[in-house]
Amino acid sequence: MEHLAQILLLLAVAVAVVITFQRLHVPTSLGYLLVGVILGPHTLGPTVSIPEFETLAEFGVVFLLFTIGLNFSLPQLQAMRHQVLGLGTGQVVFTTMLVGIITWLAGLPIAAAFVFGAIFAQSSTTIIASLLTEQGEENTQHGRLGVAMSVFQDVTAVPFLVIIPVLGTSVAADVLAASLGRALANAILALALVFFAGRWLLRPLFHLVSERRSLEMFTLAVLLVALLAAWTTSSLGLSLAFGGFLVGMMLGETEFRHQVESSIRPFRDVLLGLFFIGIGMRFDPASIPPIWHWTVLGALLILTSKILIVAAIVRRVGVDAQVAWRTGLLLSVGGEFGLALIAIALDSNVLEMQLGQIAITSVLLSMIAGAILIRFNGPIAFRLGRTSHAEAAAIPGLLEMPEKQVVIAGYGRVGHTVAVLLHSSGVPFVAFDTDPKRVAQGRADGHSVSYGDISDPELLSAIHVERASLVVITVDGATTALSAISSLRRMCPQVPVIARARDLETSTRLHEAGALHAYPETIEASLRLAATALQILHVSTEDIEQVMQDVRERGYRPVLDDEPER
Repeated sequence: MEHLAQILLLLAVAVAVVITFQRLHVPTSLGYLLVGVILGPHTLGPTVSIPEFETLAEFGVVFLLFTIGLNFSLPQLQAMRHQVLGLGTGQVVFTTMLVGIITWLAGLPIAAAFVFGAIFAQSSTTIIASLLTEQGEENTQHGRLGVAMSVFQDVTAVPFLVIIPVLGTSVAADVLAASLGRALANAILALALVFFAGRWLLRPLFHLVSERRSLEMFTLAVLLVALLAAWTTSSLGLSLAFGGFLVGMMLGETEFRHQVESSIRPFRDVLLGLFFIGIGMRFDPASIPPIWHWTVLGALLILTSKILIVAAIVRRVGVDAQVAWRTGLLLSVGGEFGLALIAIALDSNVLEMQLGQIAITSVLLSMIAGAILIRFNGPIAFRLGRTSHAEAAAIPGLLEMPEKQVVIAGYGRVGHTVAVLLHSSGVPFVAFDTDPKRVAQGRADGHSVSYGDISDPELLSAIHVERASLVVITVDGATTALSAISSLRRMCPQVPVIARARDLETSTRLHEAGALHAYPETIEASLRLAATALQILHVSTEDIEQVMQDVRERGYRPVLDDEPER
């Protein structure tokens, strides 16, 4: 309990700073960095010094890469290899080469120059996505392209997790080549181990766990496989984060992907916050005056190199100049993953502490300046690309507006019926159920059915339910339905929700919770029976529908008030 006071201080400062940053609409990652500066050894005031802090914070990067892997399974990477994967890879490669050559000519050792190039090539998906959403540009062509390329940066930067630690242990060219060769061989071995384990063990394991219907057990299983994969790659001399990424890709191919992401998210966010606090603790404000000109030049190099390179490669594939410049401005911002690479490079002794300070400060300055460029990307791009007024070209398979899907909560008898009717009408949908047998049956039917608890707010966030055109709740339990509707009304009140109810009492409660319609099964069955009788008796369809609609609009009171006593 000797560190309890320091832990309480850390939590108190973190809560205060993060709340302030959220109110100011500033990315929370910058808030965590400020917490680290405040509580670090290089500033006045209290200092937090917990021996296990850095070890615990490292798992934040593991879970970050794990989540990225979930969203980019092997089939997805294969399908997108000619689209944004190529653009994202090109941007990372060209930026790393350009910055590496410039910094090498400026006098840095070749290993340090390479690391600077890798660091400067990264962009912050968090800052880009949050500012685009705030500005209402998330569904524009440059917005979708910018976010997609930023996320693919994280994927294409994974090899740096293998290369950078090796650079700190080798000097001679032949030794370096041998070390890189061993690291590459170990990476292939790790990929093979995780791949075959994922194909033969992961799906049966999660089927077994999900049958218990225990969210606690499911979360424990997720933590087990993520940390086991991280331990495997670490045992092979690779980074922990590399293992997290690999097992995330394997789970991304399964029907459990969304629930896995929602289960891991709280751990990822907290531990990633600790990681950024650790980065902030390395930052020494007193070291800035002697190197301030280098940090400013570094920030300018980050911004200008990525703006020019991204605009050039996007323009090369036929996209309009305006969109190309706006995409370049979005990706100019420095990235959190760059900070992670700085930490790895410092721990591997590839960078000296002074170079680390220059890199950290340059990335932070580029985050601030990049956020301003994103805010005004339209006017800036207009001046840069004003000569082109051509219609923007689309990149097949990526830039089309994604179709708004219907979300079906529950794949039992009613959910299956809704899915069949939507499928036959050509309406895209995704369904969720907590029964693995129903999920397996739905996938066997050729429907998009995944394992997940629709009442879990983390799951709703993971599937971006705010983009849905409709949510249909067909679960049996009234408690689950009410919890789901409550979360939906809070997170995305603009999305209509209709629900199934056992009886009128449940229907009323679902209405009050926020459902647009909640149909009681027993009464609706009676109404359909009555409608069929009227059709046989040659009553017009318009009159029948009018009568039924009138009954529904009056809360079924006309049929209930006339219900005979039993």
